[in-house]
Amino acid sequence: MTRRVLSLCLPRLASDLALRRSGEDTGPFALIARQGRGDVLACLNAAAQAQGLRRGQVLSEARALLPTLLTRPHEPEIQRRALAALRRWALRYAPWAAVDGDDGLILDISGAAHLIGGEQTLAEDLRARLATMGLDARIAIAPTRGAAWALARFGDAPIILTDDAQAAIATLPIAALRLPPETCASLARLGLRQVRDLARAQRGSLARRFGDDLMLRFDQAMGALAEPVAAPPDDPVYAIRLTLPEPIGLTSDVMAGLKRLLDRLCATLAAKDRGARRLRFELQRADGTRTEARITLARPMRDAATMAALFERAVEALDAGFGFDGLRLSAPLTEPLPPTQLTGAKTTGTDALADLMTRLGNRLGLDALTRFLPADSHIPERGFQVASAMFTEAPGIQVWAHGPDRPLILFPPEPLPGARGPTPPHRLRWRRRALSVVRATGPERLTPEWWLDDPLWRSGVRDYWRLDCAEGPRLWVFYTPQDPGWAVQGEFA
Repeated sequence: MTRRVLSLCLPRLASDLALRRSGEDTGPFALIARQGRGDVLACLNAAAQAQGLRRGQVLSEARALLPTLLTRPHEPEIQRRALAALRRWALRYAPWAAVDGDDGLILDISGAAHLIGGEQTLAEDLRARLATMGLDARIAIAPTRGAAWALARFGDAPIILTDDAQAAIATLPIAALRLPPETCASLARLGLRQVRDLARAQRGSLARRFGDDLMLRFDQAMGALAEPVAAPPDDPVYAIRLTLPEPIGLTSDVMAGLKRLLDRLCATLAAKDRGARRLRFELQRADGTRTEARITLARPMRDAATMAALFERAVEALDAGFGFDGLRLSAPLTEPLPPTQLTGAKTTGTDALADLMTRLGNRLGLDALTRFLPADSHIPERGFQVASAMFTEAPGIQVWAHGPDRPLILFPPEPLPGARGPTPPHRLRWRRRALSVVRATGPERLTPEWWLDDPLWRSGVRDYWRLDCAEGPRLWVFYTPQDPGWAVQGEFA
């Protein structure tokens, strides 16, 4: 079977997507991206290109040439997601499809084109469907991946079919071999401007000067070396759908449908030894509109009853309108949850704490739940960091078990008036209380981190002491030798 590869190039994908989202038929339009200290044109539509603008042009220069140019910020993530969605959609034409760069797809259509009426029919159908989506496309079909890529981007027609890769790309520029721009510029200075020029050059000399990639790309395009089309495996989708014969609107009916979906979803997760961390419940109204409810879990879970109870408040707040006739439950985020060994020993409270955080997080908001994690610093104020309690593991007690004890309560330093000298005072006044010191433990000398400029530590090293007072407080105080003085910074339990 003769190998046939289809290369799909979407030269204005980013701008086409932006115009499609806006729904406007504008004139010259471009997306801008930050490059260095200024903005450049990242992608532009056909109207802007017809006015003489080009990709990579500085925005100020483009504004001078075309003051009416409409611009929007470039969002590469939207372009990446769109290409991933198009790759899955393109599987209708061939079983092997992969993303090719940031502006195209590559399909191995060997033995598949006849199912749609031939290669010409396949290419025209593909381009027509993309045009319906508002996407401008260029398509090339060749025996090799390199030749198809080159013809799709440097050919003179929107659809090109060829059986002879060598003759088809011989007159194309060197850049058609997927080489870096600096390599193309160096080859041009040597007089090698077209692909056919490489065939007459000394391979050994070119390989020593430009590396093996140059001749590798040349051989792949000519068919001397195979280049398969390999797509990454799709992430599994855990979703269950339920279509209702009649619209429902009562909370009890919606919860009944949700429980049926949860039972099926949990069975699917159990078969894969997975647990859900996020759940999305989508409901379609009878008038075609949609609404949804989401919950986030503090630990991987596949307990249908527990998860249904977490959805109750969110479901009660939904507006049913004319009723719901379609339900969909999905788990966008899952984690491994292998089976656990059943024993007679008592379980720890880890799951109970996670369930409590789940209930609080879905009521108060995920950002409201935080926990302290250790940080790599001996400075008391920097010895910890605040992190989300929902998506970070609680540190073990042994993390803080080494070294001197630290106070339970830490606050900004409060000066102790009247305390003098390096020896801890026997009597002091703190927060309007007169205290008598019965025991002083220390000192522990801490030096500032010289690579950080902290205004609170500009006084130099600190000698920390633990003072036990007869009245009850146990204070953490320090003395600064360079700037003599005492201050309280914490209180022990």
